[in-house]
Amino acid sequence: MEGKEKMVNRYQEREAKAANGFMMLLVTILVFAAAVCGIVFGAIQLDEYGSGLGAFLLALGVVCTPLGCILCPGFKVLNPNEAVVLTLFGKYYGTIKRDGFFWTNPFCACINPGSERTVTTMGANGMNISFGGTRKISLKTMTLNNEKQTVNDERGNPIIIGTIVIWRVVDTTKAVFNVQNYRTFLSTQCDSATRNISRQYPYDLMEEGSSDEKTLRGSSQEIADMMKQDLQERVSIAGLEILEVRITHLSYASEIAAAMLQRQQAEAVVVARKKIVEGAVGMVEMALEQLSQDEVVQLDDERKAAMVSNLLVVLCGNKDAQPIVNSGSIY
Repeated sequence: MEGKEKMVNRYQEREAKAANGFMMLLVTILVFAAAVCGIVFGAIQLDEYGSGLGAFLLALGVVCTPLGCILCPGFKVLNPNEAVVLTLFGKYYGTIKRDGFFWTNPFCACINPGSERTVTTMGANGMNISFGGTRKISLKTMTLNNEKQTVNDERGNPIIIGTIVIWRVVDTTKAVFNVQNYRTFLSTQCDSATRNISRQYPYDLMEEGSSDEKTLRGSSQEIADMMKQDLQERVSIAGLEILEVRITHLSYASEIAAAMLQRQQAEAVVVARKKIVEGAVGMVEMALEQLSQDEVVQLDDERKAAMVSNLLVVLCGNKDAQPIVNSGSIY
């Protein structure tokens, strides 16, 4: 395992040798100017005098022309928070992270397996032409909007969860050489981390006594922090830094959503009934106490029980009570 880790991280990021681009641009212009002047004046010298100077100037112009063409690919323009990884004949040459205008070895190639490509369809035969995307690596903070996926929570209930990941590239050599495509790698590992953390916790509490238990709905911020830590461990090999993970969508899957909605409605009804009964009992106690203090009527225990029963039925009923007038004695 130690040898494998050493093999994966054998390339350490280092700054590539780069000259001032404006200085090399002047040199390139002078080379092309020397090529034009050498060819023109050399041809004139050979045509009029046939001297060796003319042959020398003509040879100089012929040599300077391809030399100027070779110098041109070495120019690189980098904006802030951009980098290029350079290889020279298959060997890692270095990385440029500074913004500005530079000139490097013209035989160096820029490597970026995470660059996007644009495909354009042209012609009557539907021929596809693929234009290569930029070879620069963006060091800016980027967002990955991971699509919703169906996973099972701790109790096996299917749920739909969606996440958003804020990330950036911190080590360009790992991002380029350690994985095939760091963008695809991040998306795949995000799916894996989401499934791994989601299956360890239930969607919601099933019993009131387990209020200390972490749930996906009640402890979303803590769950997101766990996803961030798990995802960071997975993508460190690719030189990526996870800045933040947020849960953007969380719901039951359609096959059990109706049943869970009935359960939530039943819980709401139970809580509401409990509050109604507590209020009704308090009102009955207050009524009996006030009747006793004001000596409005004297009730024995049997009559008090009947009165309490009637008041609870009236106060706790779903429908309005239908009064019955008793014109006779209550005894």
